[in-house]
Amino acid sequence: MSNLTNTLAGMVDAGRVPHAILLHEDDGGGGVALAMEFLGHLYGGNPRVAKMIHPDIHYIFPLILSSGDSVSEQYASEWRTLVLENPSFTEGDLYTALGFEGKNTVISVKEANALLRVLSRYSLEGGYTSVLIYLPEKMNSTAANRLLKILEEPPEQTIFVMVTHAPEKLLPTIISRCQLFRVEAAAGAEDAALRYDDGGLLGALMSAVISRDLSAALEVGEQLAALPSRDSARAFCRYASGRMRRVFLYQQGLDSLAGGDEEARRWAAAAKKTFPRKAMEALDKASGLIGRNVNLKILFTDLVDRLFVNI
Repeated sequence: MSNLTNTLAGMVDAGRVPHAILLHEDDGGGGVALAMEFLGHLYGGNPRVAKMIHPDIHYIFPLILSSGDSVSEQYASEWRTLVLENPSFTEGDLYTALGFEGKNTVISVKEANALLRVLSRYSLEGGYTSVLIYLPEKMNSTAANRLLKILEEPPEQTIFVMVTHAPEKLLPTIISRCQLFRVEAAAGAEDAALRYDDGGLLGALMSAVISRDLSAALEVGEQLAALPSRDSARAFCRYASGRMRRVFLYQQGLDSLAGGDEEARRWAAAAKKTFPRKAMEALDKASGLIGRNVNLKILFTDLVDRLFVNI
């Protein structure tokens, strides 16, 4: 992560700070810690940044749906304690700190409206106004469109730093207005899902789907249904979802972030721009259903159908 830290610091030193930065981390990958280092450099080493009490830096993160009129500022103390004590926290750590375990969370339109009001004012210290958004993919559609409007016409000296686990779930128009960086996992901590050996099943399935050979695609679905355990079936879904994320990155022109996956590059060229998003939704749904004792043949037949329809 040190190289990326130096890159971000170099942009500040050169006076070429983009108005929106998107940091793509794996869960617990240190994206917020990196964002805080960047903000510390942006504000000239002001110690209040490290203490998370600078008046011109604002934090937004998901809250539970039932939190009503709450916005992130009302949980500032819990957020600050979490980040200072564990800067490489996971999404689950956040919800534990806020008391939201097991609850659905969202970044609501009320949060977006509150942000608009904040950004309509001048910075309190006459310099940059910054917004750190953790998991922007948690925005509902109305909130996402409000953010898009701000990104299209940002107030002067306003910087957005967003930390995402799933850039493919963001509006493409939001991604296009950000400079995206991949926060690499620590050395030796390669994404376990992508180390899974699927025996070439995903490649065979994608070849059949791309060539519009439904019979061949269904045959692969039957092979998936015959995997030796539900754990291996779930592992395949996680692996396939990771590969689809690479397809998404290639389609967005972010080749350097896609890990040199030439097979995924070919799939990206053959598929619709909407395909990787739809595919990941289908794979995530399938992974969740596997744990509920759903018949695997029915499940993978449905998965094949969804991929076939959306290619």
